[in-house]
Amino acid sequence: MPAVTVENILTLPRVAEPVTTAVSRPVRSVTTAPQGFEGEGFPVRRAFAGVDLTALDPFIHMDQMGEVEYAPGEPKGTAWHPHRGFETVTYIIDGAFVHQDSHGGGGVITNGDTQWMTAGSGLLHIEVPPESLVQSGGLFHGLQLWVNLPRAQKMADPRYQDIRGGDVALLSSPDGGALVRVIAGELDGHQGPGITHTPITVLHLTVAPGARVRLPWNPGYNALVYALNGNGSVGPDRRPLRMGQLAVLGGGDVVEVGADESQESRSPSLDLYVLGGQPIREPVAAYGPFVMNTRAELVQAFEDFQAGRLGTVPSEPHPGHDVL
Repeated sequence: MPAVTVENILTLPRVAEPVTTAVSRPVRSVTTAPQGFEGEGFPVRRAFAGVDLTALDPFIHMDQMGEVEYAPGEPKGTAWHPHRGFETVTYIIDGAFVHQDSHGGGGVITNGDTQWMTAGSGLLHIEVPPESLVQSGGLFHGLQLWVNLPRAQKMADPRYQDIRGGDVALLSSPDGGALVRVIAGELDGHQGPGITHTPITVLHLTVAPGARVRLPWNPGYNALVYALNGNGSVGPDRRPLRMGQLAVLGGGDVVEVGADESQESRSPSLDLYVLGGQPIREPVAAYGPFVMNTRAELVQAFEDFQAGRLGTVPSEPHPGHDVL
């Protein structure tokens, strides 16, 4: 799991140790993501399955894509599909994805890159592996997070942010036991590159075996900790957490995590996706690729899609993939 790293973590700015009076957030629940398939058949873990939307707000959905070692000819992606009313955040840890939309946006994201797409009023979108990966096979691993938009911004103009892995803010825990990548939002005064409509913080942590980390956290945000791989614990009572599990935390000032001393050979460290944001607290009407506030808005989204008002599929083939 390379993503983005450094040779000497001790050269990085350090996250300040929270004050002794800071309250460590307790664990409200730990759930295990069921496994399934998405798009043309690539394996995913449904990270938020079974968790109440009020605990996730402002987040809606998250899939861990892979980790999978493809044989030649096996890599898969998605067909063209619509979105409206929210943002998709695709983070590639290993491998590569090619993306394109009906507004002319697109590009390639690879190790440590993030493609942040604000669907807003609506567009058509496709994500596929590049032809080189289809031919050679190889490791593929990533995440796709859906971030809700408040009512006033659901019909905003679509936009892209291509966040290169080298642009994320890299930090060290106070003792050097963890590498912190700030993808979006702010941590201890350090700003990530992602520009967000809804105030959120998104981090990727790599915690060395036996290390513990206490991160200062905005008390007005919720807090979610998802284990990408490895074994560890979360919260002041050190609740066990392993690959494919999500911890929902309660209120407080500190997110506390730790890695077990012993890790599997294929996962030498504990990797965590830590996220939180300011709840929107508006009604959510979600179905398939649309996230709106009311059923009537959902019906309108489907009608607009069927009428071609969310865009049309470009006539030229998608880069790296033949579109029929």
